[in-house]
Amino acid sequence: MTLLAPTLEAFFTTRLTGQLGASTHTIAAYRDTWRLLLRFAAEDTGTPPHALDLAQLDADLITRFLNHLEGERGNSTTTRNARLAAVHSVFAYAAVEHPEHAGSINRVLAIPAKRRQRRTDITYLTEPEVTALLGAPDQDTKAGRRDHALIQVGITTGLRVSELTGLRWRDVHLGTGAHVLAHGKGRKDRSTPLDQDTVKVLQALAEATGCDADAFVLTTRTGTRMSRDAVAARLTLHAQTAATACPSLTNKTITPHVLRHTAAMRLLASGIDSTVIALWLGHESIDTTQVYLHADLATKEDALARTAPTGTPTGRYHPPEDALLTFLQNL
Repeated sequence: MTLLAPTLEAFFTTRLTGQLGASTHTIAAYRDTWRLLLRFAAEDTGTPPHALDLAQLDADLITRFLNHLEGERGNSTTTRNARLAAVHSVFAYAAVEHPEHAGSINRVLAIPAKRRQRRTDITYLTEPEVTALLGAPDQDTKAGRRDHALIQVGITTGLRVSELTGLRWRDVHLGTGAHVLAHGKGRKDRSTPLDQDTVKVLQALAEATGCDADAFVLTTRTGTRMSRDAVAARLTLHAQTAATACPSLTNKTITPHVLRHTAAMRLLASGIDSTVIALWLGHESIDTTQVYLHADLATKEDALARTAPTGTPTGRYHPPEDALLTFLQNL
């Protein structure tokens, strides 16, 4: 048996799951990366996946794999870097387990992530668009009440779609100091406050559906957790309805992440500091939050209004002279 197969098995069963306690999303992402890599390597070398050796996955092959992802599969730079991170994790583990291959392993670990241009043209909803989207679901139906609550909570809390669909009633506190407990990326929990309108919406949903502590807040017709695709499909449906009342929505693709962007921009427009917004959204670094500052044209225009017009002479401020002293000075 080659070294690669047992190393991979040990990484996923012992390292990733047992020692690191990685989430199901991380495990799935790493698994998919290695399935793609092994299939590519099998075609590239003519060796079936189970017979591939660790030494065959050298830096040159990994580089060709990354180029394949971008050039033939059409993956973005972000996806390419995420795949590389999954490859690096396994090779870092292999470096400890098989030091005799340190040379080839270190060359793979030296492959850098690709720099990417940070986008500043994020999509978010204006206040009229928010009102139109909230009014789109038919609240006389069970699905409509659920969708209205989904939009309301998403826009006011900025939760990620996984955090929204993962909310259980035990995570929702509607009394004094109303808030929801979000279970975020990296198994990090954070409390996000709720405004009065959101509290009322959730109270109505709880009365209509019941609020068993272990039940999900946003469920399908069978009572199971909504999927990401289901949330995206419902938002698309309601955006089409809302566009009849607010035509500007016609030119926007409303995804679950647009609700999160909208929450951030609403906070920014209210004068909330970017460090607080980073904590609110659960950003690992405040650098991630800076994109909202770049996207907010109103903030830039306000800054421009505070600057002196071009060509204005600089100098110290001098208060106007007293009228009587001016008269005497001019004698």
